[in-house]
Amino acid sequence: MPSSSFRQRLKPWMLPIAIVSGILFHNQISMIQWVVPYLIFTMLMITFCRVKPTEFRVSKMIWELLAVQLIGSVAIFCVLRPLDLPLAQAVMICVLCPTATAAPVVTGMLGGSIPKVATYSIVSNLAVALVAPVLFLWVGGGDADDFDFFARFMDIALAVGPLIVLPLLVAFLLYFTAPKIHRAIAGVQAVSFYLWAVSLLVVVGRAVSFVLAEPPSTIPEMVMMAVLALLVCIGQFALGRAVGRRNGDPVSGGQGLGQKNTVLAIWICLTYFDSISSVGPAAYILWQNIINSGQLYMKMRREAAGA
Repeated sequence: MPSSSFRQRLKPWMLPIAIVSGILFHNQISMIQWVVPYLIFTMLMITFCRVKPTEFRVSKMIWELLAVQLIGSVAIFCVLRPLDLPLAQAVMICVLCPTATAAPVVTGMLGGSIPKVATYSIVSNLAVALVAPVLFLWVGGGDADDFDFFARFMDIALAVGPLIVLPLLVAFLLYFTAPKIHRAIAGVQAVSFYLWAVSLLVVVGRAVSFVLAEPPSTIPEMVMMAVLALLVCIGQFALGRAVGRRNGDPVSGGQGLGQKNTVLAIWICLTYFDSISSVGPAAYILWQNIINSGQLYMKMRREAAGA
């Protein structure tokens, strides 16, 4: 079997393999967890190189998806906060979390518009970078003291902002100053998919280690987080496809809103929220990759039947 054909057949299974590996080798993963921010930075830069500054067009569909992402996350948090803070944080981040860096790759495999999803990835990531300092303090139950508020605001801004904004600046700088390098990076988009798989392995391992260390009394709360993450995942894919269908591209709408950068989400939960809230995005990883694997499998079946 040719290597390219083997890679195409392997792709739908890469993310489930990464998840299972993270679960099995969670004890060893602590030694490499420091690489996650660097992997996120690299994945974002590769994805952003896919969109030339001249192609960066914020369409009506992108504004509609962004409204669902931002307003929906705040609304869900307000509804669930009276029940339980970690539960509200877990479900909120599953909506607020920006589009996955691998979403353009999966979108292309499903026949959607790669530039549209890559553009929405840029917009959704920038939106999170802008709202994160204030929103994370509010969601995380930050101290009302002005000095503490400002200090924590700057900590979050300096941690999240550069991680998301700098890759975009580097990508655009390469476009204007080193176009050959920019084109070369844009031509290896599949690399971001495999980097995402590695990142997934690491953050799943960290989340599993944390869950196993929790007392049995937290199991009902974690199960509820996983169930609500499933409902939110299905809802976002369905709503995204509905928005996309109204704008002539249901695949791009569904992947843009439903496929989340869960690596970033888990890192945020473990860094700024109650750590148990990481169970939400960890479960979302499983649900979204079941949906993605199913979509890819069905498309391969349709293509095989057509051939």
